Amino acid sequence: MRHTTALLATVLLLAGGAVGCSSGDDTAKDCATALTERTGGNSGDKPTVSEAQERVDALDDTLAGMVRSGYEGPAKDAADALEEKTKEGGKNRPEACEPLSDDDYTVLLMAKAIDGLGWTDEDGKFDKLKMVEGEQP
Repeated sequence: MRHTTALLATVLLLAGGAVGCSSGDDTAKDCATALTERTGGNSGDKPTVSEAQERVDALDDTLAGMVRSGYEGPAKDAADALEEKTKEGGKNRPEACEPLSDDDYTVLLMAKAIDGLGWTDEDGKFDKLKMVEGEQP
């Protein structure tokens, strides 16, 4: 239980710490494009930093709610899946992402990883039902 809580706290802090000054939308979209191959998911998924932050915040809220409701196991599994997908995608920051602040890059990487896990709807919004059902592309 402590391990689960610590892991979730790390994921939530990473998500919360990713609130930075947003960079230009074009730069963010170019970075999102560069991250698509690394994270999987929809090549048309090109969120701005603020859209990426909304997606990460929605996941954060869902995981926190799951833990509060006693669903620590599934929340940990989701956090582990996101951590693994983010690690895979985060190796060697793409050149297109260089102009972004570390916070903006982190939130875009996490948002693209969420999409790569199949946890977004047609509009690119986080879909907690897809996450809970374990749908992956």
